[in-house]
Amino acid sequence: MVRLLATSVLVAVCSTAATAWLAVKSTSRAIEQQQSQALSQDATIYSTLLDFAATHHSWDGVGPTVAALARSTGRRVALTTSTRAPVADSQPAANPAPAGRSPLPSQASAVVDPLNVDPALAPGSGASRIAAQATGPFQLSGKEQADLLNAADTTVSCLEEMGQTARITTSPGGRPSVVTNSGYAGLLVIDKCNSKPLLFPTESEAKALAELDGLVNSCLTRQGIPPVEVDLDYSWTGRPTTSKKAAQTIATCIESGRREQLAPYVAPAALLFVTSPARTPGSVFDLSRANTIRIVEVTALVLAVTVAVTVLVATRLVRPLRALAEAAQRPDEPHARVPVRGRNEIGYLAAALNDLSQRRERIEQQREAMVSDVAHELRTPLSNIRGWLEAVQDGVAAPDAELVSALLQEALLLQHIIDDLRDLAAADADTFRLHPEPVRLREVLQQVASAHQDAARAAGVTLETRTEGDPGLVADPLRLRQAVGNLVSNGIRHTPEGGSVTVGARQDGPRTLIEVTDTGTGISSENLPHVFERFWRAEKSRSRQTGGSGLGLAIVRQLVEAHGGTVTVTSTSAAGTVFTIRLPR
Repeated sequence: MVRLLATSVLVAVCSTAATAWLAVKSTSRAIEQQQSQALSQDATIYSTLLDFAATHHSWDGVGPTVAALARSTGRRVALTTSTRAPVADSQPAANPAPAGRSPLPSQASAVVDPLNVDPALAPGSGASRIAAQATGPFQLSGKEQADLLNAADTTVSCLEEMGQTARITTSPGGRPSVVTNSGYAGLLVIDKCNSKPLLFPTESEAKALAELDGLVNSCLTRQGIPPVEVDLDYSWTGRPTTSKKAAQTIATCIESGRREQLAPYVAPAALLFVTSPARTPGSVFDLSRANTIRIVEVTALVLAVTVAVTVLVATRLVRPLRALAEAAQRPDEPHARVPVRGRNEIGYLAAALNDLSQRRERIEQQREAMVSDVAHELRTPLSNIRGWLEAVQDGVAAPDAELVSALLQEALLLQHIIDDLRDLAAADADTFRLHPEPVRLREVLQQVASAHQDAARAAGVTLETRTEGDPGLVADPLRLRQAVGNLVSNGIRHTPEGGSVTVGARQDGPRTLIEVTDTGTGISSENLPHVFERFWRAEKSRSRQTGGSGLGLAIVRQLVEAHGGTVTVTSTSAAGTVFTIRLPR
């Protein structure tokens, strides 16, 4: 049950997780693609309009640029002033009035201001928020550009003669610069190549720098900071300062001075609106056909895996059950066994079925052997009695006292076998009744020894009792003497002349131990597990000199177990045997 539940939960969790993962992945990818495309288009539109604003004094003539951007991106592009007055719009008006166009969104997509660039849409703008294209008074004249370009060409030729590779780059203001593989050419190289004009500002740049110095120093004077001189790269030189706050103030004044200087040369800030046709910005995306196919494919894969796992688990569960059912449907087939795989409920069931089959075979074998043994045991005394009676009838033998005694012995043997079988049948039918009472083991063992002393003396065996203390217990004294007597009789029968049989008793914690020890022939290790089976004897000849009926030890086990105890045996071949009875006190 746990495995089936765990498998079902695992399949459900995996299916849900895979589907959710794919949906989220596809959705995220589609959103990222759409956002990336929209951001790329927005950046292109913003950059194009920013270039226009940085190079024009106003937005006049921006209409064709806006229309071209709308055609290339397939989106509506509109520009308005900060007060939302129309500047340019790619959507044609339905009528001459501005109200003929679709209304613009309440929030602008961006603000196009060359003096305050949006770093999200223009990530390469650097630390300054002023657009690099906005050069204003720093824009070189044609003659200045030509002069500097000649100087740059001369420097490049000189550097190549010195074994260095160099190239010329031009700033938005038209100033050329020489760049080597290791960066911009140093002062020493430029001095050797007689290219000092590249290091100094031109006449127009000097004029613009003087104007910028005035704006910056006015700002610094208000802040109580000494004046500085601004270089072409907008760094500054002046009185050294170690104050971080003063350096930040100077940088701020340079930035504000540049904005003030460039304001007349660039277009004013304008609101930019970029919308998709027939929808508002940020509308939902459409799942692409490729993503839809991918979702269907993964769902089919998950379904296939689910079916495969279910079939595999079901097959592994059903195969042993089917084998169990087949074995249960043919109980009469000998040696019906089911392979045991795994330590689970099915494995335990298979092991139990195998054990039942094995026990059934063993019981069937014991039943057949018992019928044969009972017939043999009863046939022997009956044959003897019949033979002697036929001899008397035929006049071959005289019915004297010796014959009567022999017939009586055979009748007693027959009665003994029948009594043993009756006791075993009663035990099997759970109708065996005990009559417990307090008994002293010393007396019980002495009575058993006295009853078997003549048989021991006739066999040349020493029989003695050894009791530690005077242990007592509650038991049926008659059945207890019967059990111990069977063990003593068995020990005398299998002990050669000159040997001994000892019956002992002692307390062992909550139990009382009775031990019958002999110095007889012993029992081999392969025969020990069978000594308490009915009609079993190590000597298969069934001679009266080597064994009894084979029921004595089986009766001992039944009697001891009826008292709530156990009986065990240990033996060494040719050394002796010890039977131990453990009974609760």
